[in-house]
Amino acid sequence: MNIIISGAGGQLGKDCLGVLQGEHDVRGYTSRELDITDAQGVLREITRFGPDVVINCAAYTAVDNCEKEQELCAAVNERGAENLATACAETGCRLIHVSTDYVFDGNKPVPEPYTEQDPVSPLSAYGRTKLAGEQAIVRHMDNYLILRTAWLYGIGGKNFLKTMLRLAINDPRQTIRVVDDQYGSLTWSMTLARQIKKLLSSDLTGIAHATAENSSTWFGGAQFFLETMAVDFSMEPCTTADYPTPAHRPANSILENKRLKEHGLHLMQDWKQDVLDFVDLYREKLLAEAAS
Repeated sequence: MNIIISGAGGQLGKDCLGVLQGEHDVRGYTSRELDITDAQGVLREITRFGPDVVINCAAYTAVDNCEKEQELCAAVNERGAENLATACAETGCRLIHVSTDYVFDGNKPVPEPYTEQDPVSPLSAYGRTKLAGEQAIVRHMDNYLILRTAWLYGIGGKNFLKTMLRLAINDPRQTIRVVDDQYGSLTWSMTLARQIKKLLSSDLTGIAHATAENSSTWFGGAQFFLETMAVDFSMEPCTTADYPTPAHRPANSILENKRLKEHGLHLMQDWKQDVLDFVDLYREKLLAEAAS
């Protein structure tokens, strides 16, 4: 199978490359190599390579910066997705597009999860542009799969867990304050990449959720990770109100992978198992990076 991965420089894109190379003819593009905001460039490259599938891992994910840079955020998350959709529709290839929990307002009572059938109501610029990207894909083509994920981390980029480790390593006596009233599922990008690989052999279309199973707060997730890393740390919980940010973050980001399960395609695992596997594979590399 011929596959293009856009956003191949990010943590999910890198893991998708690693998982798919060898079995497929894969071409990965960083944002510099393929600017998805350039409609003609996108069409030219997809036409030239002739992929069976395009996997879009490219996004503007700096959630707080999106509030200040809304035009850039929309260019990547909305119009970039639209450019890929129109090019895929024109060339007849499938599009697998990665979206987010931020399309929901997070007002459901915890621990009730959001399913693919729940109404969307984004509260941030990031969420609004990601939803607009989903809608553009739906308008322009039929052979698409939109995967909503949440709380993603991996070895290949910056993320919440790496930040927690760096803070702990740099000063174990300093108390780290972490939000304890937002709920979601820490999801390892490697597991999601394996899920995407599984979906390549399916004909599933539409929207599907793909996050780790079960949930925690940011505080609970950070505590479990640092304990698993076996490092000294001091941490205390705080509320969202105690830690204000420019972007509104959903209080409930728990997603149910309903459609993957219904179609017998589900590979996502418990979030704690993801963290255990992540640490088992990368502990020394994570420590070296945090200390540098």
